[in-house]
Amino acid sequence: MESKVLELFLYIVPSIITGIIAYYFFNLHTKNEDNRRKFLIQKDAQKNALPIRLQAYERMALFLERINLPKLLVRVSPNSSQKEDYENLLIKNIETEFDHNLSQQVYISDECWNVIKAAKNATIQVIRKTGMSDKIDNADKLRENILNDLLDKQTPSNAALSYIKKEVGELW
Repeated sequence: MESKVLELFLYIVPSIITGIIAYYFFNLHTKNEDNRRKFLIQKDAQKNALPIRLQAYERMALFLERINLPKLLVRVSPNSSQKEDYENLLIKNIETEFDHNLSQQVYISDECWNVIKAAKNATIQVIRKTGMSDKIDNADKLRENILNDLLDKQTPSNAALSYIKKEVGELW
């Protein structure tokens, strides 16, 4: 009887060891296949998303070009001679452009989006700061002073545009 139990034990132990090894390899194979499928899906999704992301960066670059103060001042002429009216018109133009491109934040990085918002806010701040001067009494002088202030320094839009170019370069 003891020999039968020992004989049974000698048959069962190798079967259990073989079963454990088979389970381990099957489990490893299944995980590898899942990871491969996930990688292929991610690769395909990234291939499809890249053109959309590039388009978002292009639109935000266009936005920054449109709110670039020298170009904005040439494109948007004053409706009246009142500096306050012109200041509000410029700011409204910037806000409208921004609202039009608001959905692009989904496709670009948070850091890039924050740089773009900062450029927009800095541009508005330049307009308001210049408009607060008592020396400026009409829209044409406001326009002239904004342009004169920007002769020495880089516009906020140009700084943000440089950031976008750097980030797009990292996509490759």
